[in-house]
Amino acid sequence: MRDLLKRGIAVHHSGILPILKEVIEMLFSRGLVKVLFATETFAMGVNMPARTVVFDSIRKHDGTGFRNLLPGEYIQMAGRAGRRGLDATGTVILLCKAGVHEMSDLHVMMLGRPTMLQSQFRLTYTMILNLLRVEALRVTDMMRRSFSESHRDSQASEQRISELKKTLSSLPPLDSEGQLSDLLPYYHTVTELRTTTEAVQKAVLESVNGLKALSVGRVIVVNNGQHLNALGVILQVSSDSVNRTFTALILCEKGNEEGGVRNNSDAFPHLFNTALFIPEGPCSHTVQKLKLQDISAITVKTLKVIPDRIIDNYNKRQQPRFRNDPPGQAISTAAQELLRLAESNPGGVGALDPVNDLQLKSVEVVEGSMRLRRLQDALRAFSCIHSPTFGEQFARVQERMRVQDELDKLLFLISDQSLTLLPEYHQRIKVLQSLQYVDSSGAVQLKGRVACQISSHELLLTELLFENSLSPLAPEESAALLSCLVFTQKTQVEPHLSNTLKEGIERVLAVAKRIGELQMDCGIPQTAEEFVGQFKFGLTEVVYCWARGMVFPGGLYAV
Repeated sequence: MRDLLKRGIAVHHSGILPILKEVIEMLFSRGLVKVLFATETFAMGVNMPARTVVFDSIRKHDGTGFRNLLPGEYIQMAGRAGRRGLDATGTVILLCKAGVHEMSDLHVMMLGRPTMLQSQFRLTYTMILNLLRVEALRVTDMMRRSFSESHRDSQASEQRISELKKTLSSLPPLDSEGQLSDLLPYYHTVTELRTTTEAVQKAVLESVNGLKALSVGRVIVVNNGQHLNALGVILQVSSDSVNRTFTALILCEKGNEEGGVRNNSDAFPHLFNTALFIPEGPCSHTVQKLKLQDISAITVKTLKVIPDRIIDNYNKRQQPRFRNDPPGQAISTAAQELLRLAESNPGGVGALDPVNDLQLKSVEVVEGSMRLRRLQDALRAFSCIHSPTFGEQFARVQERMRVQDELDKLLFLISDQSLTLLPEYHQRIKVLQSLQYVDSSGAVQLKGRVACQISSHELLLTELLFENSLSPLAPEESAALLSCLVFTQKTQVEPHLSNTLKEGIERVLAVAKRIGELQMDCGIPQTAEEFVGQFKFGLTEVVYCWARGMVFPGGLYAV
């Protein structure tokens, strides 16, 4: 290495001594090493820019097989090319030893989306036990500092919470006397009604029969940013099954054909999806492309329409020179039919029943339909809707509940209850309490203190120690038996073991099965078979021979 360094050449990989790696890094950073042969570890962990980066290959072995470099790996290594303040550009060279690389592979590697960062933080029994012994740091504090919880901005949330509390205190009080005494229960019933309605409609619109019903000529109710309970008729259905759109002729006010943004603060949500839009002045129409979520109801009515004529006539009249032309016969007839339906059914046109008409028999749809009927009947029993100040008071309730809901969400977000790993933490605590590693108050007991000193497979080892499972074994037999904790590969070779070792293996597997079943009972999503399966005894015979002093080639031959 010294001779290479004198020539400005160096090698950097995980197999050389740490002190030597540090020397090479220092010399490279000072510009004394001109050519460095390195593994990707050098590019990943150390900020060492270079003028040129040369890739010997774009394929690597990741422990399971050969594959092309991922976009994130390529960017990390190729990004070393070009020294800030010294080089105008950086050069990246790919060696083509076995022919020119495929353009598609290079495109994915260079321009593909980098792999999303994922938190590798995992709860272990040793970590929990050690943190339970420390008063200054809780387990939930450790979870909160992990990368999986990095999306939380506690400071911004607390500032917003303070603002919401001030807003809540400044809102006028609610009138809950007389007829308005049931105003708040009415609000909750309306909210549940709207949520249930949206869930049932979503199931209907995404079903095969629901999509079949949305054919040309079907009358629908439109609710989106421009229309509130407006009747429309379907003219075209796109063939794109992923982003399906529906071209529809929709009723609107004269002068609002472009679709002005309507006010979403509806003071009367109990009328949602019932009271149809009827123009107060001259009636007009518009043709728009709708998404599934824009359709709030599929009615039982259909109209005979000529879609091509309606669309062509509407598009023609969008041109400046034809803007003042009267609508064609086909479009006028369809618009008049929609207006007649709205005027003759102001409370709403009958909608297709999800269960009886569309034959949707799923539990969610059937229960949702029953719940809808029950909620609609319950709304008629409230007295608050008869109060002369109902509209004003209901608007106040809406505003107060909107602020309160946002406040509750933020309070939950900064609480321990919203931590992703909190359920698993409670499950592992139940396991530790069942095995008497901690008591009901969370104090670590003797078995827990022993487990704190073990870095892996702490439960199995601690149980083996406290049950004296290793006492009948000789030292070399204990070492052979415990090789199951470090051996992870599968082997088809059946080891030749003494009866004592076979009995020891049975005891280990019995303890492991008991722990696995207990974990499953406590809610941890790992079966007893999976827990037991991680302990493999393929090295038991080899370790036994080695521990007895057998020379290594002999022990290797025993495999």
